[in-house]
Amino acid sequence: MGFVRSVDFARLASLAQQVVTAAQRRLPPEVRAAAQAVPVCYEPHPNDGILAEGWEPDILGLFVGHAHGGELREDHAPLPPQILLFLENLWDYAEGDVEIYRDEVRLTYLHELGHYLGWDEDEVTRRGLE
Repeated sequence: MGFVRSVDFARLASLAQQVVTAAQRRLPPEVRAAAQAVPVCYEPHPNDGILAEGWEPDILGLFVGHAHGGELREDHAPLPPQILLFLENLWDYAEGDVEIYRDEVRLTYLHELGHYLGWDEDEVTRRGLE
């Protein structure tokens, strides 16, 4: 596809969904089921609530909620587990190059999936999920 200067959000979301689905298919079976159970939400940018928590406005993705297998605390009502991908930030990061965008969506998704699974950066790398 190559270099494209502008693209609408629907196109970014469609590309991202294709990338996430393909990434899930390549996961080891013991991880695939957990990956398919956590919703992936596609947003243009982080919302005001995320920014108020101190995240940078150019963040590419974020895992929110309790980790897979984690316990919910009764005194706390967290969001349900979900992976957020900020597509316009990813597009800006890729500087409008579709192939770079696809690669960054995949890397960001796998990174956030690792957080959902309770893995740190080293564990994500060791498992070959980057």
